[in-house]
Amino acid sequence: MKHLLVVYHTKTGNTGKLARAVLKGATTEWVTEVETRFYSAREAGPDDLLWADGLLLGTPENFGYMSGALKDFLDRTFYEVEGRIQPLPCAVFISAGNDGTGALRAIRRIANGYPFIEVQEPVIVKGEVTKDDLTRCEELGLALAAGLEAGIY
Repeated sequence: MKHLLVVYHTKTGNTGKLARAVLKGATTEWVTEVETRFYSAREAGPDDLLWADGLLLGTPENFGYMSGALKDFLDRTFYEVEGRIQPLPCAVFISAGNDGTGALRAIRRIANGYPFIEVQEPVIVKGEVTKDDLTRCEELGLALAAGLEAGIY
C-alpha cells in the first residue's frame, strides 16, 4: 500500500474546492492500493510527511506568495524530517487572484530543500473556480495516486 498526503490551506474556500477535487481524483475507485490523508496545513505535521510516499500541496496566492499557513507547515516540518525522507514525488495546485507564479516559485524553491520532486505540472486557477478547474484538479489527484500505485513514482 502506498501513501498519498494532501496538504492545503484555504481562506475564501476556493482552494478548499480545488483540494476536494484533488482528493476525489486521488481516491477514485480505479486506485485501490493508495491510502490518502487529507489535512489542512495547520493539521498536518512531520509524522504525516514521514508516512507519505507522495505529496500534493495546495495554497491560495497571497500577496504573490503561498499562504502563511502552508509556509508554516513547511517551516514546522523541514528540520524534523531532514535526512529522514526519500525524495517525495509531489504536485501543486494554486488558487490565484493574480497569476500564481510567485506562489509557485516560492513552493518550488522550498521543495528543493526537502527534497520534493515535482512530477506533474501545477494547476493554477486564476479567479473563480470553474467546472474545468475542478476537473483539472481531479486529474492531478488521479495522476499522482495512479503513478504511486503503478510504481512510476
